[in-house]
Amino acid sequence: MRAEQATALEYLRDKGTRLAAAQIHERVSAGFTALEGFLDGVTETEARVRALPEEWSIQEVADHLVETHRPSLEELRDLLAGRRPPGEPIPAGLQSRDPLARPWPEILGELKRLQAEVVATLGAAPDVLNDARAPVVMVISVKEPDGRETPLHWIEELDWKAYAVVFRLHVMDHLGQARKILRAVRG
Repeated sequence: MRAEQATALEYLRDKGTRLAAAQIHERVSAGFTALEGFLDGVTETEARVRALPEEWSIQEVADHLVETHRPSLEELRDLLAGRRPPGEPIPAGLQSRDPLARPWPEILGELKRLQAEVVATLGAAPDVLNDARAPVVMVISVKEPDGRETPLHWIEELDWKAYAVVFRLHVMDHLGQARKILRAVRG
């Protein structure tokens, strides 16, 4: 295990597993609010532009979040019910078949609806852990010996609290990506 992996797992324990359910609810909700506030200021034209080489457009980022939130919400519900979610972990780069096919307001509306469902689910979550775990594809950036940053992927088994915190980490990571894209779009 690399040091960066150990740091990531420690974060999930400290900011997930060991926190009260109300604190997790608050943190995830705040992350979703920040993302939605930013995306509300993006026009449909801006959302569709691929302004940076090898980067998604903002609409593709939002599509990715919709496509990952849908199954993640179901997995969270399974974990809260004490069940291991069925199937394989959700792929890290999941997108719809054609992320630019839907109108921007439709994608944004679905993202907000899914995030509201996650927040409501977390708001009703008990402040206890059970034995259920879900496999999650973890992705972090690591520095290689030559100084390059590369993504590191691995699968980690997470309890419901750590799993819930991944929602926040995921949206905050993509919020940073979307901000960078919008800066490039607006020149």
